[in-house]
Amino acid sequence: MRVFVTGATGWIGSAVVPELIGAGHQVIGLARSDASAAALEAVGAETHRGNLDNLESLAAGAGAADGVIHLAFENISPTTDFAAAIEADLRAVEAIGSALEGSDKPFVVTSGTLMLATLGRLGTEADIADPALPRVASENATIALAERGVRSSVIRNAPSVHGVGDKAGFITSLIGIARAKGASGYVGDGSNRWPAVHQLDAGRLYRLAVEAAPAGTRLHAAAEEGVQFREIAEAIGRLLQLPSVSVAPEDAVEHFGFLGDFVSFDNPTSSALTRELLGWTPVGPELIADIDQGHYLDY
Repeated sequence: MRVFVTGATGWIGSAVVPELIGAGHQVIGLARSDASAAALEAVGAETHRGNLDNLESLAAGAGAADGVIHLAFENISPTTDFAAAIEADLRAVEAIGSALEGSDKPFVVTSGTLMLATLGRLGTEADIADPALPRVASENATIALAERGVRSSVIRNAPSVHGVGDKAGFITSLIGIARAKGASGYVGDGSNRWPAVHQLDAGRLYRLAVEAAPAGTRLHAAAEEGVQFREIAEAIGRLLQLPSVSVAPEDAVEHFGFLGDFVSFDNPTSSALTRELLGWTPVGPELIADIDQGHYLDY
């Protein structure tokens, strides 16, 4: 299969591309710079020049492929225009979906489990998120493509996609905040939970999805249903040899900055249906063990 991958040189993409190539697929990665093109060519992938704002380029890349995996999205950071990133993502999904309409080709789109944090219970693949929440419009547009002749699916990634080389994820950001504050914080009693998945396990799930996910399915890249945030903070504290401290809810934004709205979310998430449907079996280190390995000190 020739698979067109956006975000092919990003954190998850750098696991997806070799996973696909290792399974015998050809990869055409979207490259917006010479550096990205060189990185793709170095691992045996072809390149297609463009970016998320060039909708004609996206449609052309999709139309020339046997399937598409859409990973590209602006990393959440203090400088991210999140509303603009969400709009760009929706436009990209719509452009690629239109190019694939009536083809029965697979189209795997990226979303997140945090949109289920408002449920107040364990989230499952059967749950449909509140349409007013960020990125839900892209998710719903993807699922709707199943009625237009596209084998579309959505992968909701855990907020922590962790592993060696994670230079821009939530864990790296939390480590940076702990260093700056001199303490590793959690909100309240820290009993709120975040699901987690190792980068290589996430990469494998994307490959399984493009190969076999039925049209209109939601999948969960969550190897661990929920790790208490206090345990995450304590692991970061051990790593940095700093104390772990409770932060009052009203002080969360001041302490955590741009992550202040996320760190108190309780987001337990099941992947039981994903595992049963695609035979996905995570094997990578769990989150706390991964932090304890010490490689996060290098970033």
